[in-house]
Amino acid sequence: MQMTTTPDTLSTSISSAILNLLLPHHRTTDPTPAPATAFPHQLRNIAAFVRDGAPVVFTLPAFPCKSPNPDKVLGHLPDQGERLSLTFLNTLCTDIQRLHPPGARVVICSDGHIFGDLIGVPDGHIDAYTDELRAQIGRLGLKKLSVFDLRDVLGNLPHPAKRAHVHDQYAPALDDLRAEIHANHQTLALYRGITRFLVEDTPHWPGTRTALQRACRWRAYGVIQRSRAWGDLIAEHHPNAVRLSIHPQPVGAAKFGIRLLDAPDAWTTPWHSVALRRADGTWTLMPREKAARLGRLVHLDGKPSHFQQD
Repeated sequence: MQMTTTPDTLSTSISSAILNLLLPHHRTTDPTPAPATAFPHQLRNIAAFVRDGAPVVFTLPAFPCKSPNPDKVLGHLPDQGERLSLTFLNTLCTDIQRLHPPGARVVICSDGHIFGDLIGVPDGHIDAYTDELRAQIGRLGLKKLSVFDLRDVLGNLPHPAKRAHVHDQYAPALDDLRAEIHANHQTLALYRGITRFLVEDTPHWPGTRTALQRACRWRAYGVIQRSRAWGDLIAEHHPNAVRLSIHPQPVGAAKFGIRLLDAPDAWTTPWHSVALRRADGTWTLMPREKAARLGRLVHLDGKPSHFQQD
C-alpha cells in the first residue's frame, strides 16, 4: 500500500500546525496578523526537528533581571509575572507535544549579566534573580524549560571579564550599528524602545532630563551591541534552535517575537512590571505604581508576589 503523504509533506504540515500555536502570541508592531506561510525561517527550523523525530528546541534570550526602578517592580527577585510566563512557555511545549510526540523545550537564555553594568543592576541581584528563576522552574515542575546563562559558558570568571570577552568576540562595531540604526526603521524602533526603557529605569538621576536622555541614548548602543553578541553566542551553542525574542519582530524575520502575558503594549515584560489579577480572574502586566492604585498587594511565601483587583 502506497503512502498518500510523503515525509516532507507531513513534516511541513506538522511544522505549520506547531507555528499556528505560536501565532496568537506573536509580539510584533505589524498591524495585521500573518499566516504561518509568512514565517519561512521558523517553518524551516521546526521542520528539521520534525523530520529528525526530535524535540523542537526554542531559544529565548529573556528573563535578565528586574528593573532597578521601584515604581515598576516589587523587588529584584522573580514574582508572579515570571511564574505565569514560565508556566505559559511550558504549556506551549506541552501543546506542541500533542502535534509532535517528541515534544518541545525552551532554553531560557538569561542575559542579565551581558548588560548589567549598562542598565544599573548589580551582578549580585542578577545572580539571585537567575537562581530563583531556576528554583521556580523546579518548584513548578516545568520540565520543558531550562536556563542558560554566562556561567554555563565562562564559568566563574569575574562578571566584567565575562562581559568584555563576549563583547570583544561577538559584538558588532559601533559605527556599523549607528549606520544600521539610521538606515533600518526596525533597528531604529528597537534603539528608541531601549532608550525609553533606560530612561524609565533610572529612578534617581542627579542631572537634567536632557542629560539623562543623552546618557541613555549612548547606553542603548551598548545594550544593542551586547544583545547582538549574546544572540550570536547562543546561536553558536544552539545552532539549530528556533530563535524566539521578547522584542517585537516583523513578520518574516529570522527571530519570532513572543508575548509572554497580556500587556498594554508590545514592549512590556514581567521584569519591567508587576502582575495584576483583574476582578474577572484574568492577568495583565503594568508598572507597580499603577497596579497599587488598582488592587491590593498579595504575598506568597512571605514575599510580595502580585496585585489583586477586588
